[in-house]
Amino acid sequence: MPETRAALTNRPEWQTLQKMKTRLEQQPMRAMFQQDPDRARRYQIEGAGLSLDFSRNRLTDDCLEQLLNLARACGLRERRAALFTGGQANVTEQRPALHTALRECAQAEVRVDGQNIIPEIHHTLERMEALVQSIHAGNRTGHTGARFTDVVSIGIGGSFLGPKLAVEALRPYWQGSLDCHFIANIDGTDVTETLAMLNPETTLFLVQSKSFRTQETLENSLLARQWFLDHGGTEKAVAQHFIAVTANVDEALRFGIKADHTFPMWDWVGGRYSLWSAIGLPVALTLGMKSFKALLSGARAMDKHFREAPDRENLPVVMAMLSIWYNNFWGAESHAVLPYDEYLKYLPEHLQQLDMESNGKRVTQGGTGVDYHTGPVIWGGVGANGQHAYHQLIHQGTRLIPADFIIPLRSHNPVARHHATLFANCLSQARAMMAGKTETEAEEELLASGADKTTARKLAPHKAIPGNRPCNILLMDQLSPETLGALIALYEHRTFVQSVIWDIDCFDQWGVELGKQIGNEILPMLLGENGGSAGDAATENLIRLFRSRSGL
Repeated sequence: MPETRAALTNRPEWQTLQKMKTRLEQQPMRAMFQQDPDRARRYQIEGAGLSLDFSRNRLTDDCLEQLLNLARACGLRERRAALFTGGQANVTEQRPALHTALRECAQAEVRVDGQNIIPEIHHTLERMEALVQSIHAGNRTGHTGARFTDVVSIGIGGSFLGPKLAVEALRPYWQGSLDCHFIANIDGTDVTETLAMLNPETTLFLVQSKSFRTQETLENSLLARQWFLDHGGTEKAVAQHFIAVTANVDEALRFGIKADHTFPMWDWVGGRYSLWSAIGLPVALTLGMKSFKALLSGARAMDKHFREAPDRENLPVVMAMLSIWYNNFWGAESHAVLPYDEYLKYLPEHLQQLDMESNGKRVTQGGTGVDYHTGPVIWGGVGANGQHAYHQLIHQGTRLIPADFIIPLRSHNPVARHHATLFANCLSQARAMMAGKTETEAEEELLASGADKTTARKLAPHKAIPGNRPCNILLMDQLSPETLGALIALYEHRTFVQSVIWDIDCFDQWGVELGKQIGNEILPMLLGENGGSAGDAATENLIRLFRSRSGL
């Protein structure tokens, strides 16, 4: 276990920040810009092809410095070094968390239990490249000799969300020879509807599960296997149409997948951080290895920035400390991620797992209950659609909801004035959050539009917008494999920095494990294979209802 740390809320830096927050409550952000014409320039930082404008925050230079002092006092420098060098970052499971090693260059050296893991990582990349090239060239085919036209990734959680995000975000880079599909949900509709559109002779399946025993993935894979056999496939041909990414080679062999068609997963990589491994095969097959390697390169550039940039200019550090600021001092309960790029529509889903599964914890690494809030609820959606839905709550609701706007300067599809209009929408929403509209301004606006004084006074409170709602704007030149890699890595490191401040283990997920355990106990009762007690009357009542309605 790590050394006992001073209680977070008793730290002098924490106490000072509480006083600063009280003073800043009375200072509107409008005034901050009026008093400091250079604020926008000074509150913009860059790294790994991304630019962060954080000027629209309830923040002063002194406050930012104190937030960074808190990070230093919590041991960020030491914990960051341990993360990259194989230290025991995952305390409860007593192992490192080395997803960053997956994107290291071949000349690097990172040791686990005394062994340099980089050669094995790059050997796996070489195997991935050979597979991709053979399929794209038509040298590896289905059992009838027909070229593959579709790849289906069967996984859940990190084996699903990250690859799906990358495949869809990088659609402009698709090679065109393979269409990519994902099956994750144990709801039979997911697998049924996906298989209905496929040709078994030209479909390649990827079974993505570290244990090869994850219930949803295993059952969907068995169903896909049976579908293949029912439509002309043979037991021998299973090996041609199924590939596994797993740490359990024996189970993959029993399924019918050959050992040389099995790619490794390692204990030192958590599922939600595994996109950079062979779990990224859907990305490599759809885009080609050149683009997959570019994705790794972008993430590696962000790793370098995170390790080397001064804290004041460090994107993950600044974004993490701003999240701490609003979560722990201003009472924000959620955080909105608003990508203004249709290709990034699945980014909020991936970040939900990344952040909430990592930091949804209530005890410190030493096992002591926290007396402060940890991870906020992450949510969001693509802009400008959200402006006609939930942005109303952000602007005029009673809750403080910080937001990240993410937008490229150049579109892959520059039709008519669309991208300029989209960019205008992004900037207008950020300005409305920051500046708002006073009741006096609303009344004057109504009078100018021809309303009488009585009507203007009556409507003004409804049209007033408080402002002072914080947001960041993340910019990139254009969405590419490199910038997407940097963007995902940025949020990985942001999540890690927050966990350092809260002194929690962001690499375990025992709450998820409990749900799996109980589910495995309930399933036999639903199927009539076990007549034991479900443990509570509410669950037993619904088990009886399910059995009576389903005829079991």
